[in-house]
Amino acid sequence: MGKRRMRDETCLCASFQEAFQILGRKWNGMIIQSLLVSGPLRFGELALKVPNCSDRVLTARLKELQGYDIVTRKTSDDSALILYDLTPKGQDLRPVMEATHDWADKWCNGNDEA
Repeated sequence: MGKRRMRDETCLCASFQEAFQILGRKWNGMIIQSLLVSGPLRFGELALKVPNCSDRVLTARLKELQGYDIVTRKTSDDSALILYDLTPKGQDLRPVMEATHDWADKWCNGNDEA
């Protein structure tokens, strides 16, 4: 199994654990999906696509995703326009998000109480 070989049955490899720490954090999946679907967005536009997430938390999650090199913050030199977009690393999450959609369509009932 190469570098993904587990030491024993109860241990998950460190890279798998790190991936789920990033993707499993509340709002990160919705932020990534919004940018995959819409492309670059201003903060206010992104906030509308991630309902119920406060501006403070959205700011924190965007900074966190920037730290993981998943999201980039682009500032225009000739204006105050700031756009958030996915890096190539973030774009590589497209098949993961599509597979998650497929799984959710099959197994989740869409209740907001999860």
